Order: sequence, then structure tokens, then C-alpha cells
Amino acid sequence: MSDDEREEKELDLTSPDVVTKYKTAAEIVNKALKLVISECKPKAKVVDICEKGDSFIREQTSNVYKNVKKKIERGVAFPTCISVNNTICHFSPLASDETVLDEGDIVKIDLACHIDGFIAAVAHTHVLQEGPVTGRAADVIAAANTAAEVALRLVRPGKKNKDVSDAIQKVAAAYDCKIVEGVLSHQLKQFVIDGNKVVLSISNPDTRVDDAEFEENEVYAIDIVTSTGEGKPKLLDEKQTTIYKRAVDKSYHLKMKASRFIFSEISQKFPIMPFSARALEEKRARLGLVECMNHELLQPYPVLHEKPGDFVAHIKFTVLLMPNGSDRVTSHPLQELQPTKTIDDPEIKAWLALGTKTKKKGGGKKKKGKKEDKADETAEAEPVDSTNEATSQE
Repeated sequence: MSDDEREEKELDLTSPDVVTKYKTAAEIVNKALKLVISECKPKAKVVDICEKGDSFIREQTSNVYKNVKKKIERGVAFPTCISVNNTICHFSPLASDETVLDEGDIVKIDLACHIDGFIAAVAHTHVLQEGPVTGRAADVIAAANTAAEVALRLVRPGKKNKDVSDAIQKVAAAYDCKIVEGVLSHQLKQFVIDGNKVVLSISNPDTRVDDAEFEENEVYAIDIVTSTGEGKPKLLDEKQTTIYKRAVDKSYHLKMKASRFIFSEISQKFPIMPFSARALEEKRARLGLVECMNHELLQPYPVLHEKPGDFVAHIKFTVLLMPNGSDRVTSHPLQELQPTKTIDDPEIKAWLALGTKTKKKGGGKKKKGKKEDKADETAEAEPVDSTNEATSQE
């Protein structure tokens, strides 16, 4: 085995060190999400909450792997976004933005962090209210949550990406909701937040992806967005875009001094991971980002919307395809939901009844007692109650 092959092999889940880094990142992300939810209150400024989420991740990641010989990169892998009501995704405003939350808002929180390039991502939907969530708001969240639970059980070695796309659409339809078009679930690799193996939320003439089969020791960020509307995202205002990622394969000699300054700052601070323009010097950023965008040096993450009055829910989780089954490492319990629909479809019920762990195939030194085995099987086969709390697979 060449050094390159050995290096490649050691960077997947066959390396205990890699697994630890993913799980450490996941622990930080779950705590950051909990903090952000606690800050989501009526009259709170969205930009302040986003900043608190990012600061928490920076602070927590700086406290781990401090004493290793080789300095490792760590920090925010995707800036904290808070997208409200019919806004679908990527809302992470600049410091000057005055947007505040209101009672009854449906808040989608999306964030990610990394340790040595190993990324843990999460998204969660929370309604700013006391007591159970009811009506169509409950339907759209239950649709996203149940679709996520089904995806967790179908993202396993031997299954195809198309199996997951078809299943999540069927789940959304059971709640009289739509899966939002254009959302991709990506394979994660070291320093790669958007790997080539993807699950397409819903196929349409504009978006096609290659067929792919899931394999052991892979990692995925499974991304589910549901809507009570048409599920067709619209870009209303390009000026709302604040999140970008450097396009490492592009180069261009920038003409403007402001552009060169900003691009140099981006290259130093955010060479690989997505970042928020909030982290740059604002006046120069406004000028400089335009030229960088015009010459495709940056990839934008636009703020997308459904129609006013439509409800949107977002759930994303990171899953490690370990030899003993799927390990969902990022999540947060849902509020109590009382949807207007229930799952009666036998195929969906059968998917939900699948276990997420696989049985060891003989040869193990440690044998369990019969009672323990039976308890294990029961736990695996128990369907998820999608109308209540999300099950945490941590």
C-alpha cells in the first residue's frame, strides 16, 4: 500500500481518531444548537443569535485538540442561519440588519462545525410558542422529522440514493406537504462539505444527480426541507445573500483594490469552508464581493423563499455509516407536535420499523445473554412516533 493510499484509508471511519473528531464536532454542534434555540425569543435580533451560535462554536472548538503536536484547523464549518416562516434557508444577516423574531414564528436553525476538517452539521425547526404545535405548522415539521427518520434507516450500505429521494417524497405527501426542490444531501469528507455523492430531494428537469450507492465508513449530512406550499424556492433579493464559499478551482486577477483586499482576507481566514460576510470588514466587503462573484471566485448560498403564508420546516443530521450500523450524531428533540395527519401507509411504517444498527456476524468474543439479545431486537424494531419528539440516535 502506497503512502497516499494509507493516508486516504486513515481519513475515513476506519480510523478511530477520525471517528472521535466527527463525534467531538457533533457534540459541539448539538450544544450550539441548544444554545441558539434558547436564544430564539420574541423581539430577539436574528443577527445577535447568529453571532452567538458562531462565537460558541469558535470558543468550544478552540478548547479541543490544543496540545497536539501538529496544529489542526477547527471552527465554524457553516455559519449559523436563522430562516423564519416562509424563508427556506441561508438567512444569516449582516450586523446592520434589524430583523427580529416574533411570537408564533417558525424558526429554522442551520449550523455546522469541524475539527481538523471533519464536519458535523445540523438543522432544526422550532416554533416560538408555549404548548404543543398544532395544525399545518405541526404537519410540516412532522413531515420533515418523519422523512429524516426514514432517511436515517435507508442511508445504509447497499441502498441507493434514489431509494432515499423516493421515500422522503412519499412521507411528505402523507402529511399533504412537499419536499422542497433543489435541496441536496451531501457526502462529507475531510474539508469537503459538499462531496460528490449526493441525495437529491426531488428530481426535476433542471437538477439531475448521478446514481450512487451508500458504502460502509462513509459520512453524510442528510438534509430534509418540507413545505406546505409548492416546494419551489424563489430568490427574491440577491442583496440578502451573505454566505459564500471560495471556489478553489477558479482564479482571476481582480482589478479593484477593495476586491483584492477582501479576497486576500477570505483566502487567509476561510480558504475552504463557507463563511458569512458578517465576518469581513463590512464597507469593503460590499464593494469587493461583487467583483469576486462576477468572476466566480466565490460560490454564493442565496436566501430562498416560499410564498408568504406557506410554512417551511428544515431538519438536517449527520450520520456515520459505521460497520455496526448507522450512527446519527447530530440532533435535538422536537417540541410536542399534534399534526392533522397520521401515517397509515404500510410501506412508511415498515421503513420506520427498521433498525439503525446491524447485528454482528458471528466470531465476536463477547456473547450476550438471550434476554439482552431480545431487548436489543425490540429496541431496533420499535417504530418512531413521528408526532412527538424526534428520537436522538446519539
